[in-house]
Amino acid sequence: MPNPKSSSLASATGKNPPATKSLTIKVSDSRNGAVPGVLHLPHNHDQATQSSTQATTKQQTRTAAILLSGASGGLVGPSSIYLGMSTKLTSLNQGIPVMRLDYRFPARNQYCVADVLAAMTYLEREHAISRFVLVGWSFSGAPVFTVAGDDKRVVGCATVASQTAETDGIERLAPRPVLLLHGLRDQTLGSWCSESLYRRYGEEGTRELKLFEGDDHALTRNAREAEEILCRFVMKCADVEEREEESEVVKEKVVDGRERVPLMERAGDLAGEERVEQRGTRDDRVEKEE
Repeated sequence: MPNPKSSSLASATGKNPPATKSLTIKVSDSRNGAVPGVLHLPHNHDQATQSSTQATTKQQTRTAAILLSGASGGLVGPSSIYLGMSTKLTSLNQGIPVMRLDYRFPARNQYCVADVLAAMTYLEREHAISRFVLVGWSFSGAPVFTVAGDDKRVVGCATVASQTAETDGIERLAPRPVLLLHGLRDQTLGSWCSESLYRRYGEEGTRELKLFEGDDHALTRNAREAEEILCRFVMKCADVEEREEESEVVKEKVVDGRERVPLMERAGDLAGEERVEQRGTRDDRVEKEE
């Protein structure tokens, strides 16, 4: 699914639009096969990586975000915030590559972990990316923290409405940073899940817990704010400074509030076990978006 408004956002920043391509990545495990994804690369990313001579620039160009949906798989994430994130992060002056990754076998952590590792290996081999920020919704807290706990290439983790099952890796994450977002009226996975993860992370690193009053499992009432918070977290992990121009990009409205849940349905993010418990009228739900 293409990113809405990516060309207009790039035009507003005076840059060529990011490159976007759908791909399948070979996975070598007991089930083999290939995992689908969508890769977003900033304009001239590969050339910049090859020609870079400054250490700070190398670190920035070699960091990517991998965005993971929930127990149904899919490619746009909770309230389609992954569409906005991929557009914004690749449109920065120091653009950050983004991969939206599906799963071969959604909700089966063993195979989802293999999918994430295969994506990391692909990005390292094909695009000289060696630092990763993992972002996951709901079930995907499991592969996010499982991978991060054992792989130091992961420099930061963020989750939206994460589960607690199979998340022991968070106890090995510090001092690398973690960001936990959760709606206080989540009826699928209560906010106590993120509160528990916050405690299990410990006190030796940087941890942040953001709870959204009255919001649901997909943060439909606060999607745009969550999108901005996640973008800033990825930028910080990638050592990309937020100046005035970057701030304007992060604040840009990319996905219309009324389209966020329909986009999830079309992209497969709600095809299986995941649910969005919406309250009130559609206009009520998008009030904070407008």
